[in-house]
Amino acid sequence: MKTLRFILGDQLNSNHSWFQEVNDDVVYCMIELHQEMNYVKHHIQKVVGFILAMRSFNKTLEEAGHQTIYKTLNDYDKKRSLQQLLESIITENNFEVFQYLEPDEYRLDKQLKDFSKQLSIKTKVFSTEHFYTDRTDFSDFFKNKKTFLMESFYREMRKRFNILMKNGNPLGGEWNYDQENRNKWSSKSPKIPNEKQFNNDATEVLKMLESHGVETFGNIADNEFNYPVNHKQAVNQLTYFCNNLLQYFGDYQDAMHTEEVVLFHSKLSFALNTKILSAATVVEAVTEAFYNNEQISINQTEGFVRQVIGWREYVRGLYWMKMPDYKKLNYFNYNRKLPQFFWDGNTKMNCLKHAINDSLDNAYAHHIQRLMVIGNYALLTERDPDEVDNWYLGVYVDAIEWVQLPNTRGMSQYADGGIMATKPYISSGNYINKMSNYCGTCKYNLKTKTESDSCPFNSLYWNFLDENREKLSNNRRMKMMYHHLDKLSHEASQKIKERAYDIINSPDDY
Repeated sequence: MKTLRFILGDQLNSNHSWFQEVNDDVVYCMIELHQEMNYVKHHIQKVVGFILAMRSFNKTLEEAGHQTIYKTLNDYDKKRSLQQLLESIITENNFEVFQYLEPDEYRLDKQLKDFSKQLSIKTKVFSTEHFYTDRTDFSDFFKNKKTFLMESFYREMRKRFNILMKNGNPLGGEWNYDQENRNKWSSKSPKIPNEKQFNNDATEVLKMLESHGVETFGNIADNEFNYPVNHKQAVNQLTYFCNNLLQYFGDYQDAMHTEEVVLFHSKLSFALNTKILSAATVVEAVTEAFYNNEQISINQTEGFVRQVIGWREYVRGLYWMKMPDYKKLNYFNYNRKLPQFFWDGNTKMNCLKHAINDSLDNAYAHHIQRLMVIGNYALLTERDPDEVDNWYLGVYVDAIEWVQLPNTRGMSQYADGGIMATKPYISSGNYINKMSNYCGTCKYNLKTKTESDSCPFNSLYWNFLDENREKLSNNRRMKMMYHHLDKLSHEASQKIKERAYDIINSPDDY
């Protein structure tokens, strides 16, 4: 039967069983959708990256002999919806079957389910064959449990898929080497190899986006996109990471530095989240490198593997377990807009200046910049989690809602009230100083709380604890923090609150 198979821009898995044989009755369809470019305001590199990757994937299918229908923004009126576009394609080509891959975003999942119900032809949905787990594995694992500890899920994943295991026990004797992976990086040692560049030409895409009035933010240097956009490039990046960066990844995975953006991180998240590379391909390459290279220690490898089979699979499971209500959670009832400097990087706080400008320039920041600098600031200054979600979803090239939302609303902003994290991820300036060199050249004084030149994070941190005492003081992991807070005099506490609310109310002055 003549079949149309629809592929979304984050389903670029060339190893999927769909593509293993050519069938003249099957046509693959991809569309550059206006709706995906404006449901939030995106970074220019994110929009460019998805289009380049989609076009490259369509070319791969054609070269393999598959029939395709590919529509660019130039090929249709932007007022036409996804449903209208698919309907016209089905009708004009007399398709008898409509098939699609299971979307990983709730919004698109509902849209395609609703569309399929309206069709008079046969429909079927398939797995993307990308993840280790199914959507429901998470809820099955945590059935009848009140808490959802990532560590317990991660250990089950290690055992279930026999990753870094020996005779049923974790290799090296420990499940988690996080305590060893908190080193501050010095510009002197160890040396970071030159970053892998791909120089994918975005000139044509940029002209098209401009002609269609697609609104974006952020920067793109030299009209080039420097992340992998096809399987060959992604494997090249993976090999480069294993050969050059993995041996230091764990040690410095939390480090931040004014002279470096990527440090020893893999830069594979875009390829992973568009499914150009599967999670298993990445984990197998990393563990093979560990077994074959004595210079790569267990803590380097385990730290990376945990991010892929732990956090990545965990947040996806939590997302599908808790959506759509999860997106509405606002535990602290915060409603403040983001400061202007989130869009232009113009702030005097050195840590935020670097983390946000890294984001604006590269559509990338690593997890500690996202969590403990930008997210920490947003939470301490009472920003609306909807605002925070939209910014994170828009600014990062790897941001797709299934992975962004739990990490932002849950882990970063604690807006879910502790469903995901056991306590808010907050800190004063001390943690930022411990993990970076940001504070050394900052105009603010790390050691004081209430002076005009005091580090804003210091007063914001203690103010947050005080303001949310009723909701947080009974949390056993917060007891020590409240013990220290209670030692402050009434006068000191008042000065902290005055400075904190000056920063909260006038953020762009700092």
